[in-house]
Amino acid sequence: MPFQPLDPLLHAELRLAIMSLLIGADEAEFPYIKEQTGATAGNLSVQIDKLSTAGYIEVEKTFKGKRPCTICRITEKGRHAFEVYVEALKSYLVK
Repeated sequence: MPFQPLDPLLHAELRLAIMSLLIGADEAEFPYIKEQTGATAGNLSVQIDKLSTAGYIEVEKTFKGKRPCTICRITEKGRHAFEVYVEALKSYLVK
């Protein structure tokens, strides 16, 4: 059985980490994702934008009091893409 292709969008370490967090939590605030991944705010913002543009996550920008708050949520498309990615990864592991 040939290897299944890996989604290049999810194969990047930080984007995979973001998706892995959201798969379990459904949504998370930007500071939590930053803390869990150890990413810089700038790099994290860029990767979140890429996932959002692909439709894998949705981003809500709101306020908590007077402070900005960014909430990321996984979409059904993102959940499906993650599941397909995991299955593709398994095709490399069970040889």
